[in-house]
Amino acid sequence: MKVGCIGLGDIAQKAYLPVLGSLPGIELHIQTRTPATLDRVADTLRLPRAQRHLDLDALLATGLDAAFVHAPTAVHPDIVARLLRAGVPTYVDKPLAYEFADSERLVTLAEEGEVSLAVGFNRRFAPGYAQCADHPRELVLMQKNRVGLPEEPRVMILDDFIHVVDTLRFLVPGPVDDVTVRARVEDGLLHHVVLQLAGQGFTALGVMNRLSGSNEEILEVSGQDSKRQVVNLAEVIDHKGQPSVRRRGDWVPVARQRGIEQAVLAFLDAVRAGKVLSARDALATHELCERVVRAVREPSAAA
Repeated sequence: MKVGCIGLGDIAQKAYLPVLGSLPGIELHIQTRTPATLDRVADTLRLPRAQRHLDLDALLATGLDAAFVHAPTAVHPDIVARLLRAGVPTYVDKPLAYEFADSERLVTLAEEGEVSLAVGFNRRFAPGYAQCADHPRELVLMQKNRVGLPEEPRVMILDDFIHVVDTLRFLVPGPVDDVTVRARVEDGLLHHVVLQLAGQGFTALGVMNRLSGSNEEILEVSGQDSKRQVVNLAEVIDHKGQPSVRRRGDWVPVARQRGIEQAVLAFLDAVRAGKVLSARDALATHELCERVVRAVREPSAAA
């Protein structure tokens, strides 16, 4: 099975290539426009010259069975469109694109060509978060905070807060009938944003503070007099009377802890089985992010 990896930045090198490079039956091809990076990464993976590519045309000429796109978000629309038109099942880092119209076009293109398109919402596969889907969820609270990193609203929301948005969508126990956004913007930079989703019998809150005292990610789901808390995707604390703590095992790889390994395997298993994956649900997350962007830019939405 020939699998391509396009873009060799931090996320590819730290998370995806260690998984792809260790899978049996995979002939891995990598592509970047930077020769030094290409050779350095390929040497680490011990890839022969024929599996190293400096342009997408050369990569496509190998006859790929699947592709992973880890290039910068700004070039996603062009790269993903070319892969889909070539009939290559494609897995792409979130987001599909910065503009919702571009994301929608890619999903439509995949559907019209009956080609798999998957978006890398790895938290849906992370063990700690996946286990929360089996817990009472009358209240869902997720915080993903950073230190000293206010940013332009669209970039921050689509590149980072989208994980919070998608996790809330994944965990809410029913249809959402109310969406509320609050934010603080100064000098064109988004300092914090709060998203509330509510429906019959539940409320979900997503918070991102880019001027927080620490880098942290905390998820809590509670209901029926019990609570489950997941800290930095590694520690699960169940509260029912006395708290009980489960920590990531010493030998559990980070890619598995964060759900990346499981997401990769699920995508490749679907490709092998000839199952066409739809990105329509992922598009709903992008649409909700677009609502957040619009709300943040309205003075009445900021606090």
